[in-house]
Amino acid sequence: MLVANHTSMLDIMLMLHVSKNPFVFVGKKELVKIPIFGFFYKRVCILVDRDSVKSRTGVYRRAQRRLDQGLSICIFPEGGVPDEEVVLDSFKDGAFKMAITHKIPVVPMTFYDNKKRFSFTFYSGGPGRIRVRVHQFFETGILSPEDTSTLREGVRDVILEELI
Repeated sequence: MLVANHTSMLDIMLMLHVSKNPFVFVGKKELVKIPIFGFFYKRVCILVDRDSVKSRTGVYRRAQRRLDQGLSICIFPEGGVPDEEVVLDSFKDGAFKMAITHKIPVVPMTFYDNKKRFSFTFYSGGPGRIRVRVHQFFETGILSPEDTSTLREGVRDVILEELI
């Protein structure tokens, strides 16, 4: 389970560059509506309608199929890009519940520079280095669903400590 802070449109490309294993994103269904991007997005992602319990449950089955095919899963656990002034938003449970359910390690990554290079604010950003740090994996083999919040906050703390 690949997870990272989400600050920019560059995050997707950086994740594709950094990961040595093939993976599939889990992403929100609403993004399919974006012209051109949505066409490709729906073909490379496991889509989730966050307002639908049925859709959220279906993600687990689709993720298991992809894991069985040898793919990893990538989720940006903030659930979206936070406001400019937010260093790291709170994390949603989905990535961590899924990692525990499927007994796969969580691989936290910190994306340091993407907000400075290409933020969601018009006419901002600029050229420069893009750095990423891949942190020590969090094993989930012995965890139970009751450990979700502890895992979630542990991963978030690792990324936040790097950002501040």
